[in-house]
Amino acid sequence: RFPTDGFLLLALLLYAPVGLCLLVLRLFIGVHIFLVSCALPDSVLRRFIVRVMCSVLGLFVRQSDPRLRDVNVRVYIANHVTQFDHNVINLLTSCNTPALNGAPGFICWSRGFMELGVTGSRAELVDSLKAYSSHRGNPPLLLFPEEAATNGRAGLLRFSSWPFSILDVVQPVALQVQRPLITVSVADSSWITELLWTFFVPFTVYQVRWMPSVPRRAEELSEDFALRVQELLAMELGVVSTRLTAADKTEHMKRLRHTSLLPFAPASSQPLAARPRMPSSLTGVAPEDVRITAMAQRVKEVLPHVPLEVIRIDLAQTSCVDTTIANLLEGRVPFFPESREAGTDLPAPSTSQAAAASGIQGSVAVPSSKPATKQFAKSPVERHLSLQERKRALYDYARR
Repeated sequence: RFPTDGFLLLALLLYAPVGLCLLVLRLFIGVHIFLVSCALPDSVLRRFIVRVMCSVLGLFVRQSDPRLRDVNVRVYIANHVTQFDHNVINLLTSCNTPALNGAPGFICWSRGFMELGVTGSRAELVDSLKAYSSHRGNPPLLLFPEEAATNGRAGLLRFSSWPFSILDVVQPVALQVQRPLITVSVADSSWITELLWTFFVPFTVYQVRWMPSVPRRAEELSEDFALRVQELLAMELGVVSTRLTAADKTEHMKRLRHTSLLPFAPASSQPLAARPRMPSSLTGVAPEDVRITAMAQRVKEVLPHVPLEVIRIDLAQTSCVDTTIANLLEGRVPFFPESREAGTDLPAPSTSQAAAASGIQGSVAVPSSKPATKQFAKSPVERHLSLQERKRALYDYARR
């Protein structure tokens, strides 16, 4: 969250006393703004008054091309940057965002979410939102298909398809947030923490850009519709349209927390029999090298034919076991396979691994009636089929 530049860090330290005073003052002002927003009915006057009062809190909202906002569109699609994106867009136009996470109650209502009372599957949620959108008197829906907040500077998470199953026409909304001294969005940060930092900094600027509405094409699936809107939003924001999902982000944060706790784990946290033995050759080695070596051994157990040095080089760049395995399986990292005698210093595979390997060999031999040749095939078709069979066998072995 804090800047890495020395000049900005010094400026933050000098600003800290002023920021603390602003934080305390804005907490009391924020309570009054909350009471005013609850007392006034939803109208243009209410949005104008609350927007002016929010400027006292340091929240400035700008919108570009407001004429592009289609009054007939019932579903807005926006990228997710902070936990208050729906509140900011609600200052510009009337819209509702359903509560997908968190327990319903006063906190959910006070944050501006709409409670549908649906706790089942996504199909039930989509049916409930379709029934909501069928009533023309209800405000439009504001949905965030990323389902997780990002800093908005690198790329967009993969859009979920269920928001695009409600209606056949959606309107994308590009959202960018800027603030001085402090990073806008930090992973695993709660909404209370983000609110306090918002009150601490001098100001936070939300830039909202309305884009033309996007209709569904004939016989277009919801997944393809979501991908097309994601590409349009990414081009508007100038970021990358990734295939990473909110679940991938959650898993990545778990790994970061796990790896950050490993060097500080106490020696008595595990029984002696359960602690991994460190080879004598690793004594006196840097902790980073020890971590790379431990991950390389895990990759070596899955792919015993890959040289250990090749695994270490790729792990030094990725720092992720799964990414390195995928790179090796998909051929992004070239290597010469090792013979069985080359890995005698590795631990012997377990019985389950041996059974999995034998099962894979049998499953690979089934599709082809002729035995696998050890010579380089002359036909491109045969070489392609051989490559696909070997990749399938490696994928099955890695999964087992």
